[in-house]
Amino acid sequence: MLEARETSNPVATMAAITPASEPDITQSPARFFNRELSWLTFNQRVLAEAENPHYPLLERLRFLSISGSNLDEFMTVRVAGLAGQIRRSIDEISIDGMTPTQQLSAVHERILEIEATQQAIWRSLKDELAECGIRVVGEERVSAANDRWLKDYFLGHIMPVITPQAIDPAHPFPFVANTGIGVMFSLTRAADNTAVMEMILIPQALPRFVRIPGPDAIYMSIEDLICRHAEEIFPGFKVNGHGVFRVLRDSDIEIEEDAEDLVRYYRTAIQRRRRGMVIVLQLQGRFNPAAEELLRAQLGLDKALIIKTGGLIGMAGLSGIVEEDRPELKFEPYSPRYPERILEHDGDCFAAIREKGIVIQHPFESFEVVIDFLKQAARDPDVIAIKQTLYRAGKQSAIIAALIAAAEAGKSVTAVVELKARFDEEQNLLWASQLERAGVQVIYGFVDWKTHAKVSMVVRREGDGYRTYCHFGTGNYHPVTARIYTDLSYFTAAPEAGRDVGKLFNFITGYIEPKHTELLSISPISLRPTLYQCIDAEIANAQAGKPATIWAKMNSLTDPDLIDRLYAASSAGVEILLVIRGICCLRPGIEGLSENITVKSIIGRFLEHARIWAFANGSELPSRKARVFITSADGMSRNLDRRVELLLPLRNKTVHDQVLGQVMLANLLDTEQSWFLEADGDYHRAKVGEDEDEAFNLHSYFMTNPSISGRGASLASGRKVPKLSLRRGNI
Repeated sequence: MLEARETSNPVATMAAITPASEPDITQSPARFFNRELSWLTFNQRVLAEAENPHYPLLERLRFLSISGSNLDEFMTVRVAGLAGQIRRSIDEISIDGMTPTQQLSAVHERILEIEATQQAIWRSLKDELAECGIRVVGEERVSAANDRWLKDYFLGHIMPVITPQAIDPAHPFPFVANTGIGVMFSLTRAADNTAVMEMILIPQALPRFVRIPGPDAIYMSIEDLICRHAEEIFPGFKVNGHGVFRVLRDSDIEIEEDAEDLVRYYRTAIQRRRRGMVIVLQLQGRFNPAAEELLRAQLGLDKALIIKTGGLIGMAGLSGIVEEDRPELKFEPYSPRYPERILEHDGDCFAAIREKGIVIQHPFESFEVVIDFLKQAARDPDVIAIKQTLYRAGKQSAIIAALIAAAEAGKSVTAVVELKARFDEEQNLLWASQLERAGVQVIYGFVDWKTHAKVSMVVRREGDGYRTYCHFGTGNYHPVTARIYTDLSYFTAAPEAGRDVGKLFNFITGYIEPKHTELLSISPISLRPTLYQCIDAEIANAQAGKPATIWAKMNSLTDPDLIDRLYAASSAGVEILLVIRGICCLRPGIEGLSENITVKSIIGRFLEHARIWAFANGSELPSRKARVFITSADGMSRNLDRRVELLLPLRNKTVHDQVLGQVMLANLLDTEQSWFLEADGDYHRAKVGEDEDEAFNLHSYFMTNPSISGRGASLASGRKVPKLSLRRGNI
């Protein structure tokens, strides 16, 4: 509820529970893990999947590519932030007691470890790929026919695009874009025996890997292709050597509070980001010392990390090889099911939702139902208004098309477009422009807060009045990520939900802060107090001898006050089971602090993304009496205090049971994709006993069973869903 307020001090609660004879860890920074190091540990779990023998070979390569992409973003945002703090002499201490300088040093050390592991895995995967007929070649010899093809391809497709540039006083040092790859050549001019240094910056429009046509899959990186044909580029020169480099730059955008025009500010800020400070310089091969010194001097490597490797740079580019048409080396294709409840109403989303609320689990159930909900609203003559938040919508968005169609049909359409969605700012500006041209009222929300809530509302004329249909999501309105992220969509026509969502949009568009809501808790106003109220109720139940348990699922947990609240609950005897995919600053298993807290992370075929909270409310979980919520917010200070987020209680009995007894419980029971967090910060894979029946894979479970969204027809046909049950002690 919006009017809920914090009811007690968690540190004081823990201090009262902790025996006086024991050290007071409640006041020590040691009770937290470092945020940045915890993220790097998460990426190490992602990287470990590239070595998972149970995965097909190209899927393992995909995980290696993902780990590289993840690391690039981390360095251009988080590492860049630490370096910026040091340059500006900001000595802000992290929650675990480290200065920015200490954090940057520890982060650099861990990044080097991860990079070395990536290279070792790449060497191994490269050999395995070759055994399966997928070769990645470099300087080694290829057949005469393939050599001719490579030369012809280079001369026809690469040579016209690249621009060699001499590096000398007469030529200014060229700008190297973020994630840009270049090659430095050491040459000798044959005419006068003069030493010359040349640079070629590889245009990012060129493919990262080139495939030689034919039944045998032979790939060559673009940098190797250029180096292989250096004599074609530099006739009259002797090529003495070359070195490949890659640059990562500070890519964060800082918001100026006095920005008068947010759209204009972001358009210029995107340009500035491309020229941000260099954070990482990667060097490949036997790099010429003089060339390296030149790069160091010209790139301004203040607080930058220099990574030298004899292997591949830019691991994210391996995604191009993953696209090789070898289905036997990939996961079996999976087609999401369309929700039976909608089909039973002949595809009429409104009729199905009117009957009762529906929960959809993506990607096991198709995201098309969300698109169809808006498409139906766009063409329905009885729909008079649509309101929608857009955080990330992708490049080819059917959601945007539906909103444009609705506006062109004369409906009142409002879209809240979040310009501050990192790395989607430019795309969102383009969408905003298209929406405005179609007559959509585009709102950019708050300057200081991101609008991260995922919600849409449709107002429809029915009988003598109006009915509001709402969609709440834990993920973005993004059709691509909806196929690989596990998220929940909840549709309802409950009047109280419609009234609350109306207040939410008035808050975003008109800054009219709602004084009371019937269902929703909204950050930064009331979401944190609502969670505290629920945690405190579990503490009270534990102290009264009643069952007291908290189950929660999120992507990250970093907020120190929320963590302290959970510590207080643990100290009071509340059993807490957390499924946290990524960053976790909570330290579990510490006697007197967190011995009742278990933390696990699930890394698998799909990216776990849904956020769920469940509170026992005096009964053993799972139970009909439990308080269950879905939310767009993670357990981070930014989500609780600096973003517009939603926390929605599930009061529909069917939906409540589906989310608690199926989705949440399956996450707790998973053994095949789970890692458990130790008190020292290390993670270990879940151990499965000798009995294979004990193994459980939640992704396989949801891929092979009828959907959770009203299984009517599936169950009527005799197909049953295995019932999940929690055996105490098996988590």
